[in-house]
Amino acid sequence: MLEFLTRRKTTMPTAEEALPGRETPIATPGDHAVLHTPMAPPFPEDTERAILGMGCFWGAERMFWQLPGVHTTAVGYGAGHTPNPTYEEVCSGRTGHNEVVLVVFRPAELPYEEILRTFWEGHDPTQGMRQGNDVGTQYRSGIYTTGEAQQQAALKTRASFAQALKSAGHGEITTEILPAGEFHYGEDYHQQYLAKNPGGYCGLGGTGVSCPVGLATG
Repeated sequence: MLEFLTRRKTTMPTAEEALPGRETPIATPGDHAVLHTPMAPPFPEDTERAILGMGCFWGAERMFWQLPGVHTTAVGYGAGHTPNPTYEEVCSGRTGHNEVVLVVFRPAELPYEEILRTFWEGHDPTQGMRQGNDVGTQYRSGIYTTGEAQQQAALKTRASFAQALKSAGHGEITTEILPAGEFHYGEDYHQQYLAKNPGGYCGLGGTGVSCPVGLATG
């Protein structure tokens, strides 16, 4: 029985198999608990959005809000089928969504390639539908791009990091790179969770390999 449940949680549902969801989205969160900036648009004109999935979104969000040049961050759900999903629905494995982080940043201060460096070095992108002890489709590695420049940068850094991983004896990258669809904000209690709960669980762990982003984009 346990094997069956695990298999179901690591198999992506089709749009027809996904839960029906709802018309009303989860309430949009207010200000960031650490940066004290609005987590919802409109965002300043000099900012850009990055959307990334790298396992449990609590630890992933903390990595990004600490970077200089980040305006705000928020956790939520992306790359799935169910309209306006809840956390419980996403965890069931029946929505197709990934736990993702929205990073709103100023490219003049923080190039997108540095966002990608934090992404690649901050988790293990070779694990498929899991990250450490967290197992399920919502923990898959993913980069969800908001334009052609982001798409090309993601593909180039994936290629260079794949070579670095191979040289270090690691497996193949399983990261999906897709155009960003709709970002669904997560429930308020998930936002900046590790700032509000310093002793909270964070299962992220990298490979110990550095991502040569300069080689990928130069």
